[in-house]
Amino acid sequence: MSKIKILIADDHKILRQGIRSLLAPQPDFEVVGETADGPETLKETFKLKPDVVLMDIGMPNLNGFEATRQIKKKLPEVKVLILTMYQDDEYVLQALQSGASGYVLKDVAVEELVTAIRAVNNDQYYLSPSISRTVIDAYLRKTEKGEREPSELLTAREREIVQLIAEGYTNKEIAAKLFISVKTVDAHRSHIMEKLDIHEVARLVKYAIRKGITDLHTKR
Repeated sequence: MSKIKILIADDHKILRQGIRSLLAPQPDFEVVGETADGPETLKETFKLKPDVVLMDIGMPNLNGFEATRQIKKKLPEVKVLILTMYQDDEYVLQALQSGASGYVLKDVAVEELVTAIRAVNNDQYYLSPSISRTVIDAYLRKTEKGEREPSELLTAREREIVQLIAEGYTNKEIAAKLFISVKTVDAHRSHIMEKLDIHEVARLVKYAIRKGITDLHTKR
């Protein structure tokens, strides 16, 4: 029997280790790696090609939603299961729109997490039972109507820059992190604010937190 290869992505080492130990007794599971931030998660996913990525939302440098988008774009066969403490409808919708196959809360019993991993690996969707049915209905309505949130108008690079701005990086630091020029960062910043109709950094930070692009626990 081939095992389900799992990558655990969470910025808290103790949580990664805890999840690994909880999954270890399952004979059909194999944890192939652990990552602590978004860029590292992309690198290891592209390298290891796991069957399932257990993805936290609030990771530094590149949040779980954007990491999911980029994984699904390059490796659509890899399943992403969001594992988070956030129960907000907004976050669930964004997870589905990003391409995640499931959304599980961190306070669930290990049996539910195991069930969720097996479900998404079998091309099924899985949401924690406590997630409101209205969230699914809202997602389906948006999909049918082709509606797009303002944040969906941003490019992948622009979403990366929004997160870094919200996390307190200067334009010079962002340029260094992304290997682009400061002038390019300035241009992206202008486009972002125009698309979102947000022209103050403080409001952009609030927007990023509300949309799950970053969170109050993210540290530089």
